[in-house]
Parts: sequence; structure tokens; C-alpha cells
Amino acid sequence: MDNRQRALNYLGLARRGGNIVYGEETVGAACRASHARLLVLAQDAADNTFRRARSFTRSGKPPMIRVPFTKDEIGASLGCNVCAMAAFTDVALALAFVQALEEPEHYSQLLQTLETQVERVKKRRQEEKAHQKNIRQGKKKPAKP
Repeated sequence: MDNRQRALNYLGLARRGGNIVYGEETVGAACRASHARLLVLAQDAADNTFRRARSFTRSGKPPMIRVPFTKDEIGASLGCNVCAMAAFTDVALALAFVQALEEPEHYSQLLQTLETQVERVKKRRQEEKAHQKNIRQGKKKPAKP
């Protein structure tokens, strides 16, 4: 399987897992609510769509990437007719998607940003897990000598 198909498969995987929103209205809402982690824009998206996507990235501050896929290809992988704009809500899937793109070295700054976010999410999950364990079992006190 080539990188192009693998990247498109990540879109479908994200849709099945509920980790992506698509369409202008839902993407805008996800960006404003700061749920969007990466905004994906089709290469043949209209100029007006590009301007709207850029304004969404200002409000919620997710990075935006113009991918080498057409609206038809993105739509087919998401299970709809056409799709010019989508937003990943899971940072790990967003990172995997960007890594699967052809020539990922073009996106080195974006990859670094997403890797940092993934590390933060992992750390928060570990802290939450430890906190839940402390709540269930009580915090262990050091033994007295």
C-alpha cells in the first residue's frame, strides 16, 4: 500500500472512530470550541473555502494543511460525495495522517508541533490514570523506619 492510500485510510479510520469532523459548519464549530487539532483542506478547494478555513484556524488555532487530494478523494474516504474541508479532533491520528503523506519533510514544522501535542496528551493521560489510582487505593505513604 502506498503512502497516498495509507493517508486516505487514516481519514476513514478517523471517521469510523468519531475523531474527525467534516463540512464547513461542523469544522468551524470544532475550531471555535478548540476541539480541532488539524484542519485538512483539499487541493482543489475554492478560494472562498480556503479563506473560511484560514479564519477558522485563527479562532481555534489548529494548524491547517492543504493536502494533495481532491475533494472527491477525501469525500470517498470519508463516505460522502465530496469534502473540501475536514478537521481531526484526535492529535495522534492527525500526526499519523501527516506522517503518511507523501514527502513528509515538507511538513517538518507541523510534524514537530503535532509530536509535542501527542507527548502532552500522553503525559496528561498518565497523570489522570495515577490520580484515579490514588483515589481508588489511597495515596501510599512512605514506610516509617
